[in-house]
Amino acid sequence: MRPRSGDDSTSRTPRLGDWLWLLACLLLSSAWCLSAGTRLGATFDEPLYLRTGLADWHAGGHRGLMRLGTMPLQIDVATLPLAHAERSRGAPFDVATELPQILPQARAMTLAFWILLLISGWRAGRVLAGPWGGRLAVALLASEPSLLAHASLATTDIALAACLLAFAVQYRGGVSTGWAQRVLLPGIWFGLALLAKASALVMAPLSMLVIALGDGRRDRAALRDGSVIIAAGLALAFVYCGSDWQSEPSFLAWARAQPADAVWQPAVQYVAEHLRIFTNAGEAIVRQIRHNLRGHGSFLLGIADPHALWFFFPVLLTIKLSEPLLLLSVAGGAAALRRWWHRAATDTVSQPANWPLRLAAVLILYSLTFRVQLGIRMVLPIVAYLAVGVGIALARAITAATEGWPRRGLAAVAAAAIGFNVFTVSRLWPDGLVFVNRLWGGPTQGYRLVSDSNYDWGQGIPALRAWQADRQIAPLSVWYFGTDPRAAEPPLQLVALHDLPLASRDDVLAALDGRVLAVGATLLYGSGEARGSDAHRQALAVLRERAPFAHVGTFLIYDFR
Repeated sequence: MRPRSGDDSTSRTPRLGDWLWLLACLLLSSAWCLSAGTRLGATFDEPLYLRTGLADWHAGGHRGLMRLGTMPLQIDVATLPLAHAERSRGAPFDVATELPQILPQARAMTLAFWILLLISGWRAGRVLAGPWGGRLAVALLASEPSLLAHASLATTDIALAACLLAFAVQYRGGVSTGWAQRVLLPGIWFGLALLAKASALVMAPLSMLVIALGDGRRDRAALRDGSVIIAAGLALAFVYCGSDWQSEPSFLAWARAQPADAVWQPAVQYVAEHLRIFTNAGEAIVRQIRHNLRGHGSFLLGIADPHALWFFFPVLLTIKLSEPLLLLSVAGGAAALRRWWHRAATDTVSQPANWPLRLAAVLILYSLTFRVQLGIRMVLPIVAYLAVGVGIALARAITAATEGWPRRGLAAVAAAAIGFNVFTVSRLWPDGLVFVNRLWGGPTQGYRLVSDSNYDWGQGIPALRAWQADRQIAPLSVWYFGTDPRAAEPPLQLVALHDLPLASRDDVLAALDGRVLAVGATLLYGSGEARGSDAHRQALAVLRERAPFAHVGTFLIYDFR
């Protein structure tokens, strides 16, 4: 009989030292995120999220976000204090002109999900590996560069990772308890994860499947509970998103375009005119499914593809995971396989399964089907599961080691891993998005390997303006990937090379003659090479044959004077 979560001897009441450790991780990492959020420029998505989120608060619904295919939970949380401030001052915010003032407030609200992520990881670690399991799990979460980077932004990715981890912890922990903890609470957490991001529709049921199989639960009761959990989560998502009770214009247009002599045309048109249930959560979910089927364009290791690269996420994880987490994940995975093989051969009962590590492995395999490859942010739940799973595996190894050098050596490995990450993120601050581990050359050369939200998501305008003020280069031409309105404020001067009539190398040189040009890394090395215009490709050919004279944050600077 496999031990259930309620039988785990490691689930003791936390002591003062455990609470202090958790508090230190929460406070130090939150300070990193809050301070970084005031220094970084707007990423590509944030201005749109703020405009749409505030407009939905004014309208009293979620129509704008549903039309974008964006689930509303994190955007509602981020814009809540701004909506309240608008009512207090009696006038709406102008995102175009007031973004520097309101963006840090919206970003600060992401800390609610960051704290949830750390507490959930701490709980999972404690249950499966005792006090040191919790300590190592939360420390690895709190010091992982990509997690910190996205916890500093008003975007949806940390919210998904946090709600999905909380869902998995509750589902695993509620196995031997009553209906409320076994079914109702996991259903609520699934609904919240789905409201954070539509990809939870697949990730949460897959998480349930992996955990249930790992616990040996293959009976009808487990299937029934899982079905109710999914139904409850979907119901919560649809109720929260609401509806404007309107007909769907695209459905109506399609119905009216049917042949007039078709037998079904009157019935189809009647349904389209009277089915007034839109907009709703289903619309956003369907838009995301279509997006994934269509692909979005991808860039990795210098390879640009207009749709997707099948190996994208497994390779990307080796680039964007911190060195300790990457190496310990490989070691932990190998050790888990060895234990599984021994248990299968001897039919022995071992410790409860390290389900976070198993979940990470399954989701990495499943990521081969993901065609929206906009960055590691799309698979942040994998990063979170890896951090928690590695913390559990390391704590178990330390506990199982004999006294003396073996145990002290493993403890030193754990301390070195956390210390290495703390050193890395302290040097990386405030821009964690540009992180590339040293095994791949580090952040300074990362733009040749990855793009978009993996490196240049439009956040580099403040650093560029500071560099321009120091060098006194005016005007400074900018070919920019992003939506930060400060990119168009003098002395910066936007130059959209991809939209100019550039048919040859000479056309590009003529357009750039006499300019100092700052080029966003994503435009120079990104999917635009495969998806962009002829002008874009002509500009790339000219720029790549020259060496930039400066590298400022996410920009490379070229002198054509």
